[in-house]
Amino acid sequence: MQLRNMTHPNLVLFDVEAHTKEQVIKQLISELNKEGYLESEQEFLKAVLEREEISPTGLERGLAIPHGKSTSVKKAAFAVARLNTPLAGWESIDPTNQVQLVFLIAIPESEADSTHLKVLSTLSTNLMKDGYLEGLMAAETPEAFMNRLDEEKVNEPAADQTFTKTVVAVTACATGIAHTYMAAEALEKAGRELGVRVVVEKQGASGIEDELSADLIKEADAVIFATDISPKNKERFAGKPYVQTRVAEPLRKGKDMVQNALNNPDGVVEKGEADDMSSPASSGGGFFKDAVQAVMTGISYMIPVIVAAGLMMGIAKLGAMPFGLVNELGDPQYATHSNELFVILHHLDKFGALIFKFMYPIFAAFVAYSLADRVGLVAGFIGGAFAGGLHHTFWGIEEGIPSGFLGALFLGLAAGYIARFLNQKIQLNKNFQAMKPMFLIPAISVLSIFFLNFYLVDPMFGGLNVLLRNWIESAQGTGDVVLASIIASATAFDLGGPINKAAGAIAIGLAADEVYPLTARVLAIVIPPIGLGLATVIDKFVVGRRVFPADLRVAGNTSLLLGFIAISEGAIPFMLRNPLITIPINIIGAILGASTAVLLGAVQWLPLPAIWGWPLVENLWAYLLGLVVGAGFIAFANIFVRFSLEKRKERNA
Repeated sequence: MQLRNMTHPNLVLFDVEAHTKEQVIKQLISELNKEGYLESEQEFLKAVLEREEISPTGLERGLAIPHGKSTSVKKAAFAVARLNTPLAGWESIDPTNQVQLVFLIAIPESEADSTHLKVLSTLSTNLMKDGYLEGLMAAETPEAFMNRLDEEKVNEPAADQTFTKTVVAVTACATGIAHTYMAAEALEKAGRELGVRVVVEKQGASGIEDELSADLIKEADAVIFATDISPKNKERFAGKPYVQTRVAEPLRKGKDMVQNALNNPDGVVEKGEADDMSSPASSGGGFFKDAVQAVMTGISYMIPVIVAAGLMMGIAKLGAMPFGLVNELGDPQYATHSNELFVILHHLDKFGALIFKFMYPIFAAFVAYSLADRVGLVAGFIGGAFAGGLHHTFWGIEEGIPSGFLGALFLGLAAGYIARFLNQKIQLNKNFQAMKPMFLIPAISVLSIFFLNFYLVDPMFGGLNVLLRNWIESAQGTGDVVLASIIASATAFDLGGPINKAAGAIAIGLAADEVYPLTARVLAIVIPPIGLGLATVIDKFVVGRRVFPADLRVAGNTSLLLGFIAISEGAIPFMLRNPLITIPINIIGAILGASTAVLLGAVQWLPLPAIWGWPLVENLWAYLLGLVVGAGFIAFANIFVRFSLEKRKERNA
């Protein structure tokens, strides 16, 4: 693919002044729109920001490749920004990366699995070539930059280069795009420098590319798995020494990985037991690290289920609002109502509730999958079904209390560890190998989950849920505030990070079990970005001067906007700049706002924190008052603390 055909000199911007990731992206989108590539700037911006939520698009060596697929893109293209001042706040696979060269790729939805991947793979592979990036950074004009986009490869092996060893590798990232190809190129380059033949199979978003042949695998001396998801068809590598790591590692330690695979491997893929290798999230980190990373994997797969369920119920309730039927929509009379609209809204509401029932099975299944690969899926799914109380439904136990999130967590982990243990320990004659994954492991692991749930999980965690529910119901406000404070503080702590996500999973689990609403959770998502954005607007009116530097004032405008659409990450630049100030104030503000709203009777059961979800809140006035209290505290506390620090600095100058 010729990259220069995918852009235009007017889309190559030099000496760009920007202080945030969003500023860069918006400027490039504006240029794409001016050149006629977009139908709607806002629609494409939304697609790009949604992609940013999935995984880092910042790479290393000053690079970032944000991208988006949208129906608003008329024709595939990319725009480039070379920044005057590197950005340190762009989330990257290399935590020290300071972004200076940005490629923004725009792809029509209809070309999502073709042009999209070709551009990303070509660009990301080229960027790993020796001298390629330096050439782009040295270009003095947009035309020169475009000419260098398709320069010939500069690090191809010499025709007469001989290799004494062969290493095969598999690369795969969560989204199957840029990192997959960059890791592959990094490994091949490291191999050439070491005199080792490295051949890489890419397992990307469009499937397996450059698939390794059976003869090549047989010839290989070792295998490298550089993946963020479980590699496919691992059984092919039985008997080979292996190294397993995350997809970003070859970009930093390519040579070390090749040498370790040959001289100091993590282990050997045993014959007939290839599936016992855990996913990269659970390799070599010990019991606790394996468990934590498995839980995070389960949460990542559970989130789309939650979103889908919330949207279905939200659409139904918003549709019922003009008729005053939001709370009555679940009444069976509306299933056969004479008004067809009411019938549809009723079933759509029930449909959302049905989707919620699959939240725990999906979560537990992928927790087990992270630990044991495919052999853990069935037992994990069954464990999640127990946790969701589906057995009570099918067995006709009307008063049954499901074990909920804690049950799903316990049974998912148990299913994964049991399945992995069985896969490692059961030895069969090669003629009966197929019985192990198809019959023995599912039978024993599922039976184990049944007994664990029957004698331990249901009595313990189901009972705990009963106690929690009774405590909340009998607390008459005090218990509500304590729980609201815990959920709000964890949500506001790291602005979309792992603690935030763990708190969200627990809060949503409690809501799904009808134990405790999501009021504190949804408020704590929006309070920090709104509060920090507000602080940058009113500081000069409060203390008579600006207390935020220019770059944070720009970030504040973005943070304020993103807060209203429930994207808390807009406040991250503030946290990165002054974590000791920002994090405690965020936590206190979220607690104050959530507690105020809960005490005054605000109730939100749906995971819809954005402004369009506010009409679904019971006692909206209390909810908005809590938002004002929390955001106001964060705004004024930041202003006064920073003003005090500025005055102290001036006195000491």
